[in-house]
Amino acid sequence: MTKLVVEVHDACDLMPKDGLGSASPFVEVEFDEQRQRTQTKPQELNPIWNEKLVFNVNNPRELPSKTIEVVLYNDRKGGRHKNFLGRVRISGISVPLLSDSEAIDLQRYPLDKRGPFSHIKGDIALKIYASHDGSNYTPTPPSPSPAPPPTPPTNAGNIETEATPVFQEIKTNKLQEDVIDDHEKKKKKKNKDKEVRTFHSIGTATGGPAAAPSPPVSSGTGFQSHAMKEQAPSVGTRTDFSRAGPAAAVMHMPRQQNPEFLLVETSPPVAARMRNRGWDKMSCTYDLVEPMHYLYVSVVKAKELPVMDVSGSLDPYVEVKLGNYTGKTKFLEKSQSPVWKQIFAFSKDRVQSNLLEVTVKDKDFGKDDFVGRVFFDLSEVPLRVPPDSPLAPQWYRLEDKKGIKTMMGEIMLAVWMGTQADESFPEAWHSDAHDLSHTNLNNTRSMVYFSPKLYYLRVQVIEAQDLVPADKLRMPEVYVRVQIGNQLRITKASQMRTINPIWNDELMFVASEPFEDFIIVTVEDRIGPGKEELLGRVVLSIRDVPTRLEIVKLPDPRWFNLLRPSFIEEGDKKKDKFSSKILLGLCLDAGYHVLDESTHFSSDLQPSSKHLRKQNIGVLELGILSARNVLPMKGKDGRTTDAYCAAKYGNKWVRTRTILNTLNPRWNEQYTWDVYDPCTVITICVFDNCHINGSKNDDTRDQRIGKIRIRLSTLETNRIYTHYHPLLVLTRSGLKKHGELHLALRFTCTAWVNMVAQYGKPLLPRMHYYQPISVRHIDWLRHQAMQIVAARLSRSEPPLRREAVEYMLDVDYNMWSLRRSKANVHRIMSTLSGVTAVCKWFNDICCWRNPITTCLVHVLFFILVCYPELMLPTIFLYLSVIGLWNYRFRPRHPPHMDTRLSQADNVHPDELDEEFDSFPTSRPTDLVRMRYDRMRSVAGKVQTVAGDLASQGERAQALLSWRDPRATTIFILISLIWAVLIYVTPFQLIVVLVGLYVLRHPRFRYKIPSVPVNFFKRLPSRADMLL
Repeated sequence: MTKLVVEVHDACDLMPKDGLGSASPFVEVEFDEQRQRTQTKPQELNPIWNEKLVFNVNNPRELPSKTIEVVLYNDRKGGRHKNFLGRVRISGISVPLLSDSEAIDLQRYPLDKRGPFSHIKGDIALKIYASHDGSNYTPTPPSPSPAPPPTPPTNAGNIETEATPVFQEIKTNKLQEDVIDDHEKKKKKKNKDKEVRTFHSIGTATGGPAAAPSPPVSSGTGFQSHAMKEQAPSVGTRTDFSRAGPAAAVMHMPRQQNPEFLLVETSPPVAARMRNRGWDKMSCTYDLVEPMHYLYVSVVKAKELPVMDVSGSLDPYVEVKLGNYTGKTKFLEKSQSPVWKQIFAFSKDRVQSNLLEVTVKDKDFGKDDFVGRVFFDLSEVPLRVPPDSPLAPQWYRLEDKKGIKTMMGEIMLAVWMGTQADESFPEAWHSDAHDLSHTNLNNTRSMVYFSPKLYYLRVQVIEAQDLVPADKLRMPEVYVRVQIGNQLRITKASQMRTINPIWNDELMFVASEPFEDFIIVTVEDRIGPGKEELLGRVVLSIRDVPTRLEIVKLPDPRWFNLLRPSFIEEGDKKKDKFSSKILLGLCLDAGYHVLDESTHFSSDLQPSSKHLRKQNIGVLELGILSARNVLPMKGKDGRTTDAYCAAKYGNKWVRTRTILNTLNPRWNEQYTWDVYDPCTVITICVFDNCHINGSKNDDTRDQRIGKIRIRLSTLETNRIYTHYHPLLVLTRSGLKKHGELHLALRFTCTAWVNMVAQYGKPLLPRMHYYQPISVRHIDWLRHQAMQIVAARLSRSEPPLRREAVEYMLDVDYNMWSLRRSKANVHRIMSTLSGVTAVCKWFNDICCWRNPITTCLVHVLFFILVCYPELMLPTIFLYLSVIGLWNYRFRPRHPPHMDTRLSQADNVHPDELDEEFDSFPTSRPTDLVRMRYDRMRSVAGKVQTVAGDLASQGERAQALLSWRDPRATTIFILISLIWAVLIYVTPFQLIVVLVGLYVLRHPRFRYKIPSVPVNFFKRLPSRADMLL
């Protein structure tokens, strides 16, 4: 007797259904009116069963027409109540026959929804096969036969591998080879026509020869390069079909995101989480970070120091020693009353001694001379916690080597125990930087920066008069060149080739306070290719340009004298002479927000003028705790990593101190920002400091370790988020995880009404909508604003370097990337998946897949026709119910970089090489030609889709344009007939008739397209008019 064996192995990533973020799943399998189930796995979203369910097959010849239905349920009360978790329908025609020479592979099936609004996710691993010998059947799993040498063995339990899963076409199983008579064939065909459902086909054994290589998975959108034709190893087989029958199309298994790239929730011992458990009131200043205690030593000055050299001079410096850590101040030449004002910080966790030694020495060519010293017992050092006032330094008399206080001078010191909340923390010399010089130490300190205030500068070039070209006989071709700093814009050449040209052109620039740049306006005559003649120049100060705050009329344009080249060389000697003039309109627009980052993840949307800014609605607090498992970035130099963090929100940038030579740095620094709009994004990046040795080489750049973006609107107010965020970087060699960053985040709302009102206000200031800036200017202005911000911050001390600023602002966001194009296409498809699900559900209703549901839809349809006033309330009530239902499944963690959404986990190396290529390209000609051909291929497909859309629109226009006289005549006659029928017939009756026609039974449906569709497709388009 033939047996059907269904081995239920495991499921993963199931939807939580118990309201507590988990589920208790079990599997129920039904075949030929036989039903069996597995055990329940309590509180498990990734259950493992490893159970076999055996069913009797009464007639093996009818197995291809049978259906195997596998349903997952959530066990609520011991099996008496259950929630739907997903299902899989498998066609019996694809069930393979188990023999001694074959082995059936474990396969994963995505869980299908029961309806269009079901919340289902995850997949299930099954092994299904038929066995002839039922009496000799044993539950021992079939032993796989050895694979041929060219084909690597496949591990059935290993689902996720580094290679992209490629699914091959399914071969026909042996049950299909049985002889079926004509009567059974007709019966089988009839059954298929009656029931059309979604089935999954099972792959055959892999013990035979390897299948033909299939194309690699790129994106599913047709983007595939010529260099992507290598064969990827196959992991499993899984195909989706629209009806029962042989495999006709190949589908790809949805990739699960690598668990290493996900967030890890933590519970660090921070004060904000421990307020109800006896928290330490001394650490309340920084409540989002772990308190780190330091021994602070403030060396202020000394007096009455003795002369140690024969020459009568003294070059004193102070050496502070605690255990194995020694810090030194700068030495001051020839001073017996030196002033240092330097602070040292020793981490309490690394303290190896209970005695602090402060020694004054004299700098000498050989061995430094001893002047005097002071000892402190750490048990007697006072504890200071802000907001206490600073500890007052005191005078201490120096002792000699024997411990006797002599007339060797005095030193002013302050010694106390504190935390990282101390105001001396950023300026202090830290014990982990003991091997750095004072000059290089400045590059490791924490600092807060502010972006310069930016404005849009509008320059209207209107006209010029009385120009004097060198050649009086030719008509000049005049244009205007305007330059502000490194920004250069050129107007079009005047269409009027006279000495009084008119342009009426408007140019936009970015200006920054304190307005130190000048506006240089140059009028030039284009004599020939690459040859211009200077006709005049005017230099204006930006400080003299009027400012416009509101949406008012632009300031009146003014006439300016153009200095000719001879006048420019001779200075102001000929000011009173005749000169040409130019009419310019200048204005500083303070009502705009100058975009220095993309609007998709902008952190500041306020206008430039502080008078137009609104009150803040809340406070954002960020605690940068630590990082772990950071990759060594300086392995070639014999070091590990010198990591520091940088964060940006609004115009405020912060930089933590650099933790030297460690793969698990601990910062524990907390920063605060005012929030004006909840729909903004904070950016946090981690870099490896490559300037701790004072490198002045321009090629030395801080290396990227990772970037994190968090949108504030996705955070719950007053909730503390503590997670390890993966630090991911996309490089030429692929995606790399450089470690994990531990962050604590809290968004506190101080004005609920204002925050809710923000959702109804425009995203940008109203100047952007009343007088919008053209699209061609936006990208150029954004790039210029980035360059100004990067140049200003790189000049700070310590500098926030240009490469760090550009990485945080995504300076290359608008550059072409095939990977980003794929990601955007997938985003569009994911967005339309809801519409697709609704259309599929409506098609199932129309085809009577589920008669009960279709009858209920008929009832609802008649109710809405009889009471049309209930239509809109029903729709909005349904939307509100869906929203309330989805509240149970709301995200519980902040957003993070999604490698699967970014198409970064399986990107081809050639695509990465193209993405990181310079502009213009620096690659060989053959490679550029290949990429150009690939671009042409992609553009050809886009062109075809655009042409099809245009054809449909032109056919709609052709209904009344008389391009096809017969078609237009038919349409007009039908329109007149319908107008009369609709006029004399009640509207509700027409709606009922149309609805019944659309929802008619499949028995009254035909595969031939309907008459209106045929009529529309026969209408002419203008595609035949294209060359």
